Amino acid sequence: MQQLAIFGGTFDPIHWGHLLVAETALHQVSLEKVIWVPSLNPPHKEAALFEHRVEMLQLAIKDHPAFTVSLVETNRSGTSYAINTLIDLSASYPNTHWYWIVGLDTFQTLPRWYRGHELAQMCDWLIAPRLLGGETITQSKLICKQVEQQIREQSSTIHWQLLNTPLVGVSSSLIRKFCRERQSIRYLAPQSVRSYITNNNLYSDKSE
Repeated sequence: MQQLAIFGGTFDPIHWGHLLVAETALHQVSLEKVIWVPSLNPPHKEAALFEHRVEMLQLAIKDHPAFTVSLVETNRSGTSYAINTLIDLSASYPNTHWYWIVGLDTFQTLPRWYRGHELAQMCDWLIAPRLLGGETITQSKLICKQVEQQIREQSSTIHWQLLNTPLVGVSSSLIRKFCRERQSIRYLAPQSVRSYITNNNLYSDKSE
């Protein structure tokens, strides 16, 4: 049975932090592949056009043999739910033990996801700790255990582990802010992504 991970997100734009998280996951649990799933219409936020975000994602990972982009979200009308993404990908990748890569902030909301308690036990969770706010690894573990308790209260099980990611203080919102302010993003994102942002005049006068 192969081991694959889903890494979903807005990726607006993809940056070195995303890539470090995916690379850490790849080796920490011996994954065959990380499948990047850009969200088509992210809820509660405006984002660059889907086509732009997909192109930047493909540019950033094109030289990595274990990274691939899935456009599974474009095949579904209406609201895209995580559990549907996993079900659809399972049809394309049978005989798979699934992992889901997610940031700590997002993992905290899992009990409130659509069919979240069902999804919780359909895959293992690889959690990127959020250290930007000053949380320690101990605090991150405590938060994860609180989520686990909420899941178990609904008679579901969940398996998770924290990713041993390097501390990188970069975010998509920071890159968008720097672009608006015409500051350098040289060491925040791959060169191919930076060139795409410049050539397509992304984020220059866009509010978050």
